Amino acid sequence: MSMSDIITEKLTEAFAPQSVKVVDESHQHEGHAGHQGGGETHFRVYIVSNAFRGKSRLERHRMINSALSGELQSGVHALAIHAASPEEGLG
Repeated sequence: MSMSDIITEKLTEAFAPQSVKVVDESHQHEGHAGHQGGGETHFRVYIVSNAFRGKSRLERHRMINSALSGELQSGVHALAIHAASPEEGLG
């Protein structure tokens, strides 16, 4: 299973999102710190969930980082997060 799939699965289990998209951007970071030859180190996450209602941007990021703590400690170097409630959308 790819790291993108693992991230998607964990976020789905944790937040029951209306939508979730995980983009592997590792190829854009070749030669940068944290990049590994096989990729799967830099990701961008787009997620919409009721779990984010009434939460600040910082709280949302902390929730996602907590759900993905194992991955962030074992290979994922960078995670860009775009999290919203259904009312906000990702526009």
